[in-house]
Amino acid sequence: MFRIMFRTMPLIPVLLLQACSLTPGMEMETNSPLSNIEVPMMKDGKLVKEKAKVSQITADLIIERENSKRQEINDLPSQVVPMTEYRIGPHDRLQITVWEHPELNDPGGEKIDPELAGKMVQDDGMLYYPYVGNVQVKGKTANEVRELLSQGLSKYFKKVKLDVRVLSFQSHRAAVVGQVKTPGIQAMTETPLTITEAISRAGGVTEDADMSNVTLARDGKLYKIDVLRLYEKGGAEQNLLLKDGDVLNVSDRKDNEVFVMGEVGKQQALQINKGKLTLAQALAKAYGVDFNTSRSEEIYVIRTGELKTGELKPEIFQLNAKSPDALILADQFHLQAHDTVFVSTAGVTQWSRVLNQILPSSFTSVMSKAATMGL
Repeated sequence: MFRIMFRTMPLIPVLLLQACSLTPGMEMETNSPLSNIEVPMMKDGKLVKEKAKVSQITADLIIERENSKRQEINDLPSQVVPMTEYRIGPHDRLQITVWEHPELNDPGGEKIDPELAGKMVQDDGMLYYPYVGNVQVKGKTANEVRELLSQGLSKYFKKVKLDVRVLSFQSHRAAVVGQVKTPGIQAMTETPLTITEAISRAGGVTEDADMSNVTLARDGKLYKIDVLRLYEKGGAEQNLLLKDGDVLNVSDRKDNEVFVMGEVGKQQALQINKGKLTLAQALAKAYGVDFNTSRSEEIYVIRTGELKTGELKPEIFQLNAKSPDALILADQFHLQAHDTVFVSTAGVTQWSRVLNQILPSSFTSVMSKAATMGL
C-alpha cells in the first residue's frame, strides 16, 4: 500500500500546477481602486472604455450617498407652472358670448359638441372674431381675451358685455404611460394637473407598478419621482405640477431586481419591495454568506449605473465583513435595480473544487484504481 502511495505522490504536484490555470469561480483583485477589466461608459453622449471605480463601503460612503439622494429631491424642476388661471393655446376652442347681440354668438350654443363648438385658436395662436379681426390670444387667460374683444367691439357697439370661456382644452397635454390602468394623453384644464392627479385620471396604478420609481421626462431631462414616499410620508415636493409636453412613466416592478451570486446559501434574483432592499437584507434572503467557503472581506455590489444626464457610469462597492459589526454598514447600504451582489470564494475552497474536478472521486478511489492497474 505504501508503495502505491509513493508512486502516486508525484502526480499531485503536476495536478496542482495545472490547477493554477483551472481555478473555478470568479474573483477580483483585492484592495484595487479600479476594476480588473474595462467596461463601457457613456460620456458626453459617447460610449468609451474605462475601468470602473471600486469604493469601500464605509460610514462616510453611506453618509455621502444619503446626502446625494436628498440633493436629488432638491434638483427636481421648480414649480414654474401657473397655479391659477389657464393659459390659452393653439387648438383650444373658446365660447364667446356677447350679451344683447345674438348675431355674434355661435348658433346652437350649448347643444353643440364642445369639440366642434366655439371658435378654435389657430396654430399661430391667432383667433378671428367678427368686427375685431385677428387677435393674438396665445398665452393669455380667458379674462385677458375678454378685455381684448371688448375693446375691439366697443368701436362698433355701445356698452359691450361679453363672456369668454374655454370649451375644449387641447393645447396643453401630458402623457401618462407605463403601469397605469388607462395610459394615454391627458388634457390640462383650468385645474392644475399634479402627478398624483394624472395617475388618478389614468385609473390608478396596476399591481406591477413600482411607485418608488416613477420618471418624469421634461425638456430633454429625466427626473426620478418617488410617488410612494409622497403617499406614505407626505413628501409634497414630489407632487409636481405637470406642464405641456411632460411624459410621466410608472415603471414595472418586475424589472426592479437584484442578483445575488457567489458563496451564498442560494444564488437568486431578489425583488426590491417598495424601493427598499439593503445589502444585509439581500444576503439574508439568499440564506446568508457561507463563511466556510467565502472571503468575507470581499463582498461586492456591482452597479452598472443608470443613464442619467447623458452619463452611464458603472460602479463597484466592496464590503469587508470580517468583523460582524460590518453588517451595520450592510444594513444601511441600499441596493438599486439591476445591482449584482457577489460574495468571493476563499482560496482553499477554490483549490478543493479544482481537486474535485480533476479527481472527481475521492483520493482513496484514485489510489484504488492505481492499485488495480498495478502501479
